[in-house]
Amino acid sequence: MLRLFLSLPILLSSCQKDETISGYVDPDVEYFLTEISGDPFVAIATIKFPKQGSITGQAPCNSYAASQSAPLPWFNIGPIRSTRSACSDMAQEGEFFDSLSRMTLIETLGYLVILRNDAGEEMVFSASHD
Repeated sequence: MLRLFLSLPILLSSCQKDETISGYVDPDVEYFLTEISGDPFVAIATIKFPKQGSITGQAPCNSYAASQSAPLPWFNIGPIRSTRSACSDMAQEGEFFDSLSRMTLIETLGYLVILRNDAGEEMVFSASHD
């Protein structure tokens, strides 16, 4: 009986719902960046939430990954790791990574994922890409 009592917290913690964004979106859906703070984003950049605690995606030139374990509505991205290829969209890639690292809030609305911060900056991602 004592053994069951001691193992109960471990069993309960393994059944907890994922409260991060990955618990609220399809892990197979790729979201395409459409705008940053109201301005259209002309290069291609994506974000995915494949499993609890991680994000992955494609920046204009490089693939990337980072940790993200804050519960909704918070967004707290860990260090961004990316490949190191150069391309003609390096300026847009810098803008993308800089903006992504400043975001602190996240919400999902149907096929949209919106990142924001207290400074009024916003990144809008769409599951459909035109």
